[in-house]
Amino acid sequence: MFDTVLRGGFVLDGSGGPTFRADVGVSDGRIAAVDPDGRDRADARREVDVAGLVVAPGFIDMHAHSDLQILANPEHRPKVTQGVTLEVLGQDGLSYAPIDDDVLPQLRQVIAGWNDDPADFDWSWRSVGEYLDRLDQGIAVNAAYLVPQGTLRMMHLGWDDRPATDRELDAQRTSLDAALGQGALGMSSGLTYPPGMYAPTDELVALCEVVARRGGYYSPHHRSYGMGALDAYAEMIDVSRRSGCPVHLTHATMNFPVNHGRAGELLALLDDAISDGVDVTLDSYPYAAACTTLSSLLPSWSTRGGAEAVLALLRDPAGRERIRVSIEETGSDGSHGVPVDWDTVVVAGARNPSLAPYVGRSIAAITAEGGRKAYDVYADILLEDELGTTCVLEVGDEDNVQTIMRHPAHMVGSDGILVGARPHPRAWGTFPRYLGHYARELGVLALPEAVAKMTSRPARRLGLADRGRVEPGCVADLVAFDADQVADRATYADPKQPAAGLPYVMVNGTFVIDDGRHTGALPGRSVRAGAA
Repeated sequence: MFDTVLRGGFVLDGSGGPTFRADVGVSDGRIAAVDPDGRDRADARREVDVAGLVVAPGFIDMHAHSDLQILANPEHRPKVTQGVTLEVLGQDGLSYAPIDDDVLPQLRQVIAGWNDDPADFDWSWRSVGEYLDRLDQGIAVNAAYLVPQGTLRMMHLGWDDRPATDRELDAQRTSLDAALGQGALGMSSGLTYPPGMYAPTDELVALCEVVARRGGYYSPHHRSYGMGALDAYAEMIDVSRRSGCPVHLTHATMNFPVNHGRAGELLALLDDAISDGVDVTLDSYPYAAACTTLSSLLPSWSTRGGAEAVLALLRDPAGRERIRVSIEETGSDGSHGVPVDWDTVVVAGARNPSLAPYVGRSIAAITAEGGRKAYDVYADILLEDELGTTCVLEVGDEDNVQTIMRHPAHMVGSDGILVGARPHPRAWGTFPRYLGHYARELGVLALPEAVAKMTSRPARRLGLADRGRVEPGCVADLVAFDADQVADRATYADPKQPAAGLPYVMVNGTFVIDDGRHTGALPGRSVRAGAA
């Protein structure tokens, strides 16, 4: 007898092949049987009629920023309501493990705009293994982790803008190896964010050699999505080639007007590398606008010394003016080599309540009402919010978005920031938007191909042989959705809206969404290297 049988659905097994009608039996948290046409009619403690629905593997978010929110709010409604059953944390080179007592308070301030900094939060872990153990205490979805290269550098070099010494590099490699041994699946970088951005190519190669030896992969946010985008992608492919480490290019796109219509050049670079034997994949979110911290636009030289050094420069008239020239006139490396257009920078969230009236408005719009210059508005917000502000950047190109998602090496990552009054809608809408808007409405992707990009292909990149497929023996992470109704409802104006058309979501054999209702169940656990 099965624990649960999903009766009469149309199965998309994650392979990219067509649907077929089958019953899916679940026992002890795994798929026990896939019965075509329901011929066996095996008994179950519970039968769920999913006739007319598509039964697919649970969706895998290859780029998530839920590192704290999944613990602070373990029901995790933004992700589970869109069918996500596994997400990859530790992204963009900045996260909370491994960590030490000196670096933790600095890191909490620097990335509060991504993750918040909840009051009275229990920060008792220090190692990757301890962080994963904390996840195992109960979360709604499963979570894997990447070792953040920027955090490693912060621990061993502080905020110094220079290459690591041999001793410092050895220390980073030792910490990385230990973290991978505790279950991390690879390493991430944020090469437009300090202090990880200070690492030269050779240092990244040396770290990736450790990742390769452990069987992991490298997930870089590379050095530019603007003026130097193609060169930045080429550097990451070179790191992979020299280290022997697979590379997964995260939130891979071509932004700013200088790159409009140029996605084909990126894909040609990838195809050449793949044909040359480089193991390279990529992910993206299905929106033109980006989202990050407002402070990310700062030039890298201004961030040496950490958050307090930045705030001191913004208070100093000479330092403040020097930053302005870099951002507005020359184009800082933080703004990807492109002078900032303040019409495209929209405040998404602020920790200081006094800044609430600015949320949802561009820096240019705020400037028009207040009589100040745009840069002064920007700098004052950073000071008043102590760098905790998030923003949406309207810098993308829809043609690039669609071109990239068609590539066979492409997968899905939300890059969803869950905090702030008006976060980017990708935090709540990425996966149903692929299924509804881009597959059903626009026909950019066939539905089986869209599902494969969310399931089996990410599982293969993560090295998880028992996930991402509807097959006997696989973990029972399952989604049942209405192919005619599934849709994102999150918008830029009202982003915290759950998806439509996803009535059932099962994690490790337990329903978290049951007939459209969140059950409150917390069956998710950490997914560790070698666990399959």
